[in-house]
Amino acid sequence: MSLAKGFVIFSASALVGSSLGTAAIASPITNQDRALGQVNSVFQLRDVAPSDWAFDALRNLVENYNCIVGYPDGTYRGDRPLSRYEFAAGLNACLQQIERMIQGGTSEVTAEDLAALRRLVNEFEAELATLGARVEDLEGRVEFLEDHQFSTTTKLDGEVIFALAGAFGDEKADDSGDRIDDQLTFSNRVNLTLSTSFTGDDNLEINLAAGNIPELAGATGVDTAALGFEEANDNNVVIDTVIYEFPVGSRATAIVGPLGLGIDDALPVFNPYFEGEADGALSGFARLNPATKSGPDGAGIAINYDLSDSFSLGLGYLADDGIASSSTEKEGLFNGNYVAGAQLAFSPSERFDLAFSYTNKYQSSGDADLSGSTGSDWAREPWGNAYAVSSNNFGIEASWMVSEKFNIAGWVGYTDAQIEDPNNEGSAEIWNWAVNAALLDVGGDGNVLGFVFGQPPKLTSADLNGIDECAGSTCDDTTYLAELQYRYNLNDNIMITPGAYVIWNPNQNDANETIVVGAIRTTFTF
Repeated sequence: MSLAKGFVIFSASALVGSSLGTAAIASPITNQDRALGQVNSVFQLRDVAPSDWAFDALRNLVENYNCIVGYPDGTYRGDRPLSRYEFAAGLNACLQQIERMIQGGTSEVTAEDLAALRRLVNEFEAELATLGARVEDLEGRVEFLEDHQFSTTTKLDGEVIFALAGAFGDEKADDSGDRIDDQLTFSNRVNLTLSTSFTGDDNLEINLAAGNIPELAGATGVDTAALGFEEANDNNVVIDTVIYEFPVGSRATAIVGPLGLGIDDALPVFNPYFEGEADGALSGFARLNPATKSGPDGAGIAINYDLSDSFSLGLGYLADDGIASSSTEKEGLFNGNYVAGAQLAFSPSERFDLAFSYTNKYQSSGDADLSGSTGSDWAREPWGNAYAVSSNNFGIEASWMVSEKFNIAGWVGYTDAQIEDPNNEGSAEIWNWAVNAALLDVGGDGNVLGFVFGQPPKLTSADLNGIDECAGSTCDDTTYLAELQYRYNLNDNIMITPGAYVIWNPNQNDANETIVVGAIRTTFTF
């Protein structure tokens, strides 16, 4: 919820004389109230529950603007009447706090917020004057906020990752006989995102990326070893995302873009504590279901529609961005590599989500990747790279917040692939699954202790022109991955995540030695 929406709730209550509580943002006015203290988390207020109608507004004002005060006994006292004078005093306090945030370079005040502040200053002009606050001074402060914003329409967000990582084991899992490249590396990734709104409800996102985080698949001989936040472009700055999101009616949201659109934008991922690249799983496999939530990604459209309060539908069509922009024969938006999909999600409560997803993919010869680069070589390219391949992919995933501090989630994915060649026939089946658990607030507020265990994409059957490709091979062997990590919030802008993941029977071959990847990921956000 934005500052504007939070203040709208408070403003409406003050104007009609409803009971929102003096402690909300007002200055103390009685002897009993003079000991009010600054609130750093809405959960410090023991008489405020997430089910309360103003909970989101309170949380926004506490977490983003630090201009909420509470009573010494840890209560909010939401049944107290709020006078216009008290509201005006609180407005004055919030303006001062926002001005300090701007001067300190930590503000994310939007144009919508500033417009709301102007309206509230005008509305409470008389009360502010009575309290001794000069309206013209407040107007000057609002102008100061506007002048010192990065842009009146655009917000700049930054994310920087420092990664200390290395892979350890004996031989590479690619039958080369080479030793694993077990050098400890220190690398980085930088993302700068420009978010622009033209109507207040839409968002144009442009992301600039650079990094030199190594690809551990090459160091170990298996895709499963890949980190979930790789960016190996030698720190050359590239534009990797250009997408535009906007509402369609009151129930639907559309996302279109020529670059960086992912199928997971169309089919949302229900893996809340491990999905993110900068604050999720360390391993690439543990982030999302590679059967239905991986590329080819790039250019296209995604639509999410709320069928009801509990059901939502996601639809999407994406083409490889390098091919979508090409006018060459058998390329372009509708004649090259693509993924099209649909997902039905069921969320009967805030604690439980269940989703059924389906995608259809086509990948030309040389580009086939049926495992999302997270499984064995067999699962990625069952017949090598000589054939174009199409696939039908199915997924089931769920997330359950068992209690306030414990979440479990997981998925199962299945791929049915076929060769697209007039002179050859072939089919293959690939399975993957994973489960994870997250313990919240371990060792402090916001910290997460996480564990993941699963089977990366495994080829279970394959044939080519009537010949069993699995005969005499390792199709019966199974790779397993386990990850343990601890996310420690040093403060609101710095997160340190030490952890490791172990890969047994890498590359779907129990003759291969176990591989261990260790990493310390430090994430800075601003």
